[in-house]
Amino acid sequence: MTRFIDLSIPITERIVTDPAPLRPKIHYSGHREGAAEMQRFFPGLRESDLPDGEAWAVERLELSTHSGTHMDAPWHYHSTTWDGTQPSPTIDQAPLDLFLRPGVKLDFRHLADGHVVTAQEVEAEFERIGYTLRPFDIVLVNTRAGEAYGGPDYVDAGCGMGREATNWLTARGVQVVGIDAWSWDAPFVYTAQRFAQTRDAAIIWEGHKAGRERPYYQMEKLHRLETLPSHGFTVSCFPVKIEAASAGWCRCVALLEDA
Repeated sequence: MTRFIDLSIPITERIVTDPAPLRPKIHYSGHREGAAEMQRFFPGLRESDLPDGEAWAVERLELSTHSGTHMDAPWHYHSTTWDGTQPSPTIDQAPLDLFLRPGVKLDFRHLADGHVVTAQEVEAEFERIGYTLRPFDIVLVNTRAGEAYGGPDYVDAGCGMGREATNWLTARGVQVVGIDAWSWDAPFVYTAQRFAQTRDAAIIWEGHKAGRERPYYQMEKLHRLETLPSHGFTVSCFPVKIEAASAGWCRCVALLEDA
């Protein structure tokens, strides 16, 4: 029997999942309001003609393609990839066969908020879980941000994946990754502190910018990764097809076969 584990968070106004300027806004229109709208399509229709005087409920959203659980396309990271030799793909150009693949989870919950994961730490985690990475595996990264979800510090919680760690994965054929934090990179508040000390712009968004060297697709704001085993599951994470966009919302689900 197949178990389905929802790894997505909802698009919501109630929970802090983005910095203030980027938070979604949702206008809920109820069934009574829908009755008035329906009357415009059907002249002569009275509210009393409808069951309980109700028609449709509708929601109108103001949000970014990066709201909620979503999939970043290489276009988000840079306009070109392969070191400038090719245009970066947008989300509607993503090959669908990438998004239904075996999954593997790396557990970095013990690492401090703001820590930048190295290639050596990624390799050591694969050795710890006893798994040999294969091309096209979907790699999910479990950080402390998962337990911070629902609280005011979520955006600044969790470690992040650095350039070396990202390149270690993509060099081995990984094309889709995901993380339960707000960003694949370390929270900006910590990177800003390091930048203030070093003035080294290469550390800013370094995990994302690795996609300029070798393109990959990346999910952010996953959830419940702690419920997964380290491997032995399949990930389904098809993004919404938005023309020429840098990202698309996705309903990421893990599929586990019970013995």
